[in-house]
Amino acid sequence: MRVEFESELWIWEARRDESWTFVSLPEEASEEIRDRAAGLTRGFGSLRVRAAVGGSSWTTSVFPDRGRNTYVLPVKRSIRKAESLTPGSVTAVTVELLDL
Repeated sequence: MRVEFESELWIWEARRDESWTFVSLPEEASEEIRDRAAGLTRGFGSLRVRAAVGGSSWTTSVFPDRGRNTYVLPVKRSIRKAESLTPGSVTAVTVELLDL
């Protein structure tokens, strides 16, 4: 399963001092992922993905965020730096689920 979308980068409130930065997957795509992944999740409900932003790609996991009713994708510092992204930036994202 592959999802392409645009999303705004945001900082996780619980770890503001560590600047954990995420984008939220669209609700419809998140719902489809939940349906397809029933029982296939790993720790914290995570699913392995290959992600791409601009010219950068990396392998990581998406995590369910019950408050937003979506999956969220962490965007690591090296990617943010390479793509000149800061919290509040809106960027095009591609996520390919590896376990489905």
